[in-house]
Amino acid sequence: MDDFAKPAEDLPGDNPFTKVPIEITVSVGQARPLVRDLLRLKPDAVLTLDRKVDDPVELYIGDKLIARGELEELDAEQGGQLAVRLTEVADLKSGL
Repeated sequence: MDDFAKPAEDLPGDNPFTKVPIEITVSVGQARPLVRDLLRLKPDAVLTLDRKVDDPVELYIGDKLIARGELEELDAEQGGQLAVRLTEVADLKSGL
């Protein structure tokens, strides 16, 4: 990814936009079932994705790829909360 860079320096805290929450979508893979197979899906069906468990995941804001990382499980004793450890981060200084 050409637009990926080293970690950014601290951002200025005086800009009010830095405190606005933003939604990030994590893509773990894709499936391309036939429509007939999709219509037959029932609870407990398994939809096979194009990636393996240890493959990198991609993080998006809208349709813009902003990072890649690895899925992790945080504190398995408290219900197995999922998280992403970032391995590559896009240089977003020029905008999304």
